Amino acid sequence: MFLDIFKLVLDSDDRTVGGGSASALAGAMAAGMASMVAKLSAEKPVNFTVEQYEEIIRELEECKEALLKGSEQDNEAYLGIKNAYALPKETDEEKEVRKQAIRDAAYVAACVPRDNGMRDKRVYELVCALEGNSNPACTSDLLSAKYLSASGVRGCALNIEANLPLIKNEEREKELTQSMEELVQSVSFSWT
Repeated sequence: MFLDIFKLVLDSDDRTVGGGSASALAGAMAAGMASMVAKLSAEKPVNFTVEQYEEIIRELEECKEALLKGSEQDNEAYLGIKNAYALPKETDEEKEVRKQAIRDAAYVAACVPRDNGMRDKRVYELVCALEGNSNPACTSDLLSAKYLSASGVRGCALNIEANLPLIKNEEREKELTQSMEELVQSVSFSWT
């Protein structure tokens, strides 16, 4: 599963996988690295108990798996929009069916990065919790995880924003805009 979506993201000729899938993969990679740091830190605890590290590891592993699946779901959501645009539009009835299908597909295509962004945000929070509480030899790994997860959050927010104009439903747009703003405000992107 992971290698397939990873290969698709890296394939510059494949136009079906984009920033949403890449943002979910960034979070999955961050979760994997942070989990490794937590495991190494549990061997010689730094400020946390072994049980606290184990809880962080468990949650990071869950996030990683969910984000890998979320990367695939983002690709599927894009294909849903593509399929909606391919619907016939010869008659007025067909045009209305097509318009609604595009709106519904766009909503799904915005909800997927919203959900992935929330998972990326949780990875970011767990990475921040490990800062100063982990094996000092792993500082570069932990900072890499921090920047990857923050990038994933921001990328997911951008993908929500990209789909908003297609939704054409004020209530749904408001809900998603609030989620997008929450995501953007949740990460600090300084190089320290």
